[in-house]
Amino acid sequence: MHGRCTCGEVAYRLTRPPLFVHACHCRWCQRETGSAFVMNALIETEAVEIEAGTPEVIRTPSASGRGQDIARCPTCRVALWSVYAGAGPLFRFVRVGTLDAPGACPPDIHIFTASKQPWVILPDGVPAMAEYYDRRELWPAEALARRQSVLDRAAAAAQEAG
Repeated sequence: MHGRCTCGEVAYRLTRPPLFVHACHCRWCQRETGSAFVMNALIETEAVEIEAGTPEVIRTPSASGRGQDIARCPTCRVALWSVYAGAGPLFRFVRVGTLDAPGACPPDIHIFTASKQPWVILPDGVPAMAEYYDRRELWPAEALARRQSVLDRAAAAAQEAG
């Protein structure tokens, strides 16, 4: 899967499918995007290859109080992905709308629906959570295994480094 900013200065490629796709309806995402929700494809950082340009990373506040880093095109300022403190730098939340084929990543879950706009109608058959959720209950086994593999490799590298 390929993606890019609006002006095309920054382009990237996902080397594997996302782990899980969130449609987040929290007020923070509404404010940041100027929309009713944001679509984020959660994926391993190592599976995002930059093909052109260099995104500018901007630190912004978040509801958790720990902030997030948003990678934006330095020219057109489009947000390409975020790194949230809770997930850490090993994972990126790619903005689905920046993919060349965003329809290939429908939401696996709607989160923070307690603050969704009342006129947004959620589809049947897709889990919807008032707040967040327990990934062990909803992620496919393969996605959980991929996540654990990244965490295990990072722990081994940290232990090796001392």
